[in-house]
Amino acid sequence: MNPHTLRTLLEGLAVGRVTVDHVLTRLETLPFESLDFACVDHHRALRCGFPEVIFGQGKTPDQVEGIFARLAAGGGNVLATRVTPDAAERVQARFPKADYHATARVLTLRQHGPPTTVSGLIAVVCAGSADLPVAEEARLTAEIMDQPTRGIYDVGVAGLHRLLARSADLRAARVVVVVAGMEGALPSVVGGLVRAPVIAVPTSIGYGASFHGLAALLTMLNSCAAGVSVVNIDNGFGAGYQAALINSLAASAPPTPSAATPATEQTDDAG
Repeated sequence: MNPHTLRTLLEGLAVGRVTVDHVLTRLETLPFESLDFACVDHHRALRCGFPEVIFGQGKTPDQVEGIFARLAAGGGNVLATRVTPDAAERVQARFPKADYHATARVLTLRQHGPPTTVSGLIAVVCAGSADLPVAEEARLTAEIMDQPTRGIYDVGVAGLHRLLARSADLRAARVVVVVAGMEGALPSVVGGLVRAPVIAVPTSIGYGASFHGLAALLTMLNSCAAGVSVVNIDNGFGAGYQAALINSLAASAPPTPSAATPATEQTDDAG
């Protein structure tokens, strides 16, 4: 249940459109619903602004379908990551409007459209095509959270001119997610070009001494560029979620009073 759904339910009760029993039925699974294999957190959208996200890795198709169905019943958008094709097929048979993004292994169900007043932009920058699954996981996460995104892909430091050709797109973004494997140098370069916060995502792509992403992770943690934060290896979801929170909070923040305009007026009663 999300804030809009709860408000609509309570307003309906106030004007007599629904009964107390109906409201009690809708609220009986708050704050969570216990299944045989999971406790589904229906209260998370009210606390955090977005419903619980399903981590599909290690779950059976039955489990993914069961949790997905209970979250969908709450009326909000649903996101599942690391979903196998078999699990996605099971969910789509029950929810034909659900979309499976095979590259990212992400399953989404949009039950309400994004607000028309969304501002700001999240740029998702990808070093190479091998990093696309993680980059797309980040982009799709931000998009289902109602934030506009722009993909800037295959612009790694081995061909720096490709990145510099997209400088205007980078500077137009309010938040930048940078995904890279190998030595993981790209976030530092981007951090030196933009004034927006940069969220770096190391990937497990690389040859033997990359240690499945550890080399890229350490490079990003030791970045000399200010404004760079780092999430875990291959965690495109975490980066996309963080970027969406930053962009949405910045859009909803009240304008800062101008330095030339005092916040309060003072009157001189002397004389």
